[in-house]
Amino acid sequence: MIILENIHYAYDGIYPALNGVSLQIDSGERVALMGGNGAGKTTLLKHLNGLLRPQQGRVFLDGRNSTEMSVAEMSKKVGLVWQNPDHQLFLDTVKKEVLFGLEKLGFDEEEATRKCSQTLSRLGLTNLAERSPFSLSGGERKRVALASILATEPKFLALDEPTIGQDARQKEKLASLIMQLNDGGCTVLCVTHDIEFVVEHFPRTIAMSDGEIIADGHTESVLTNDYVVERASLAYPELVRAARALRRNFIDVPEKTTQLAELETALLQILGGS
Repeated sequence: MIILENIHYAYDGIYPALNGVSLQIDSGERVALMGGNGAGKTTLLKHLNGLLRPQQGRVFLDGRNSTEMSVAEMSKKVGLVWQNPDHQLFLDTVKKEVLFGLEKLGFDEEEATRKCSQTLSRLGLTNLAERSPFSLSGGERKRVALASILATEPKFLALDEPTIGQDARQKEKLASLIMQLNDGGCTVLCVTHDIEFVVEHFPRTIAMSDGEIIADGHTESVLTNDYVVERASLAYPELVRAARALRRNFIDVPEKTTQLAELETALLQILGGS
């Protein structure tokens, strides 16, 4: 469980980024964190693995106050994958990048090699194992950064814009991997602007604006709330936009839905189908 209590943080002491943020993420959840640029999302993530410490308030990981934990201890629990993979990658081969974290956590050579191979395979990187990460495409580098974190099997996984640079097939694989990890007990927190990715795969959404949480609840209720969408600089899901367009002529079409089955049912009733 992750608990943030009244977190305040200002860069250089004068540029506020978080203004009294409080939230709880239970073990096993899949949560999306959304909002416009400068909303405080990335600053919040940095508090989860000790890269930043609250200037006011408290962070708890599985009941332990972060003030009692080193950055290394927090990083073992919370694996953070950055939006820009070049902020994480620094070794000369993909394989070495993935092995690095495993070796630092004390896995013996045989076990580290096994976990490395397994993770590379899961992310479709086996054929790139001996390549330099910096010779790869942006999307491939993002998968290498993700592999380097996933191999260590963190209890909490925080992803910063994971779908940027990924084609449709890779996004499907990423979604499948997130579901597998979550089914295995991993808690997933995802910062993203990808509305459709959130609607399909994250039951809970937290919306932020100006360093504050302005909504926290079921994804459908958050992403169909006009006030939240406007203030958090979000876009409506495609199905919401379609439903609202249809509603101009068919009043029985639900205005707020992110579920295709619900929209299909309403249209069949209107058209006299079954």
